[in-house]
Amino acid sequence: MACTSAALAAQPNALAQAQERYQQDMAACASGQSYQDPATCRREAGAALAQARRGDLGNNPGAYAKNALQRCAAHKNSDDRVACEARIQGQGDISKESQAGGLLRQSTTVSPTP
Repeated sequence: MACTSAALAAQPNALAQAQERYQQDMAACASGQSYQDPATCRREAGAALAQARRGDLGNNPGAYAKNALQRCAAHKNSDDRVACEARIQGQGDISKESQAGGLLRQSTTVSPTP
């Protein structure tokens, strides 16, 4: 608990904000607006609260970018992987109109037919 207290002491409102976000997440889970299975939604909300209590849920843009690029590794085709990385790095169109609050990244690649 000392580590948790130290992490939260550095940001006086961190615990209150984390608990408020948890309540919002749980409300989204209950209303079906999370676009996730309810059990998964509740588990994710609880995990996010636990991470926030440990001080591991900071706003770290570098970590987000690294994570996004790692997700491109799922593409086994090198052309698909390169296209994914290009979208993550800002090439193509980016839309913030997703109902779930995310970003939709889209690009068009023209290639000749074999």
